[in-house]
This record gives sequence, structure tokens and C-alpha cells, in this order.
Amino acid sequence: MTTFGVHAGLQNVDMAELRSLWRHVEDLGFGWISIWDHFYAATFDPNDPHCHEAVATHAALACDTQRVRCGSLVYCAGYRHPAVLAKAISTIDQLSGGRTDVGIGAGWAQVEYDAYGIPFGSVGERMDLLEESIQVLRLLLREGVSDFEGRFFTLNDAKLEPKPVQSELPIWVGGGGEKRTLRIAARYADAWNIPFVAPETFARKRAVLHEHCADVGRDPASIRTTVNVGLAWSEEGLRAQFGAMADQVRPGVLRGSEGEVLERIQQYVDAGADQINLAIRAPFTTTFDDVERFASALGLH
Repeated sequence: MTTFGVHAGLQNVDMAELRSLWRHVEDLGFGWISIWDHFYAATFDPNDPHCHEAVATHAALACDTQRVRCGSLVYCAGYRHPAVLAKAISTIDQLSGGRTDVGIGAGWAQVEYDAYGIPFGSVGERMDLLEESIQVLRLLLREGVSDFEGRFFTLNDAKLEPKPVQSELPIWVGGGGEKRTLRIAARYADAWNIPFVAPETFARKRAVLHEHCADVGRDPASIRTTVNVGLAWSEEGLRAQFGAMADQVRPGVLRGSEGEVLERIQQYVDAGADQINLAIRAPFTTTFDDVERFASALGLH
């Protein structure tokens, strides 16, 4: 059965409005809410820096909700030491009563790295960092004692207590790189997510993920495959929400009438999507009606 969620950006919004959105989304019957990990707004304009911090907001999400899964799409491996992140995520799972997922990706927004003085390595270096990070996360969240020796990280008889409520807290990988990202997902992830792609692109990427699973001896059914999509009932709505990025994200935006949106949703389901998340951005007061309309069309409430 397909899960439907909401991925809410942390930019240009006050915390009261964001918390109200979370409660509203849960009341509408969605099964998932997630946060992102950025230092700047999604325009990535140095003059547009208003964005809440991800770990603290993830914890607030866990405390403000009762039923939904509380996810992150995705923490940036370059911003977060995986041992420190694992400790935070274990605590967030305790706060949520066992409803937390953690997603991690290689990172790409160079403007943020440069502004905060974080080294922005080559693609290969960032992928190597991601691969070590997810292994460290997995060890600390699931093993009693962890040892690891890598290029970037080392664990020596490391213990993480208290453990998450969940014995196998789900670890996600975000991204669509076919050579490295999807192979890392095949080896180490419980779920995979990609944003703003058309159903046919999602199906092709998912097939590549399954090829990597075969290479590493993994059952592909053990990896949840998910997509983030936009929602715009009109061209004006698309432009208002995504601005200069509208054309870039258009292939992965649900548009048109309720019937056309439901037909597009079915295409993602037919392509193998286990979960579909609406990726929305502030001002949320103007998107409440859109999300309600979507939930009503799906029969969520």
C-alpha cells in the first residue's frame, strides 16, 4: 500500500506556522512528515539565508506529532559527523516513541559550504564521505559496540546508549546518481528517495537500484523506494512556489485537475513508488488549501 507524506521546507517560515502545518498534515491523514538540511533557503541565493536548523527541527517534529513517521530528506554528510548525528537521531527516536527515520545524502549546495567554511570536495570525495557516514550511522544505531576504520571516520569500541526505540531504525539514502549513490543505497540503505523526477525517470532509476542490489546480493524488496513531488494546481501556483526553479522541477510536479493529479500519482505507483511525498514550501498559509484538496482527492480523510 502506498504511503503519502509531506516534505516541508524550513525556509522563510516562523516556527509557529511550521508546527501548525505539521499538526494539520497529521490530522489530514498523511503518514509521513519530513524536514530538510540546509543553511540557506532553497533559492541558494546568499541574500536569502532564512532557514531553520535541521536536527533541532526534527526533534520538534517528533514532539509535536503523535502518529506520523518523522523523517529527514536528507541530512548532508558534509555538514554532520555521523557519530554525532547518530546520537541525535537516537534521542529523536526516543522523543517520537519510535517513529523516526533518518535520511542522508552527499550534499551539493556549494554556496552553503563556502559560506560556512566547510570543505566542498569533488563529487568522488563527497560520495566517499557519504559511504563512510552511512556505515557509521548503521553501526552505532544498531550494534552494541562499534569499530570502524575509514578515511574520514574512526570508531574504537564505540557505544551509543540509549539506543533508538526501534531496533532497526530506517536509514534512507537520497539522490539519483546511478554509479555511486544508488550502489550505496543498495548496500546500506533501508529506503531510497529522489525528488522532482517524472514517473518514467523514477522507474529507470529504480531499475538501476535493483541492478546494484543483484550485484551486492541484496533483495531489492528490502529497500523502500520513494519520490518527492511538487503540487501546483495551476501554472501560477507552480511559479509562486518554486520561482526560478519552476522549469527545473516541472517534470516532478503534480499539476492540473484532481483527475489529472490522481492519474499522475498512479503512474508513480505503477513505476514502483512505495511512498509519495508532497514537497512544499512557505508560505504554508497559502498551501493549506492545496494540501487539503490533495488529501480529499486521495480520500485520506
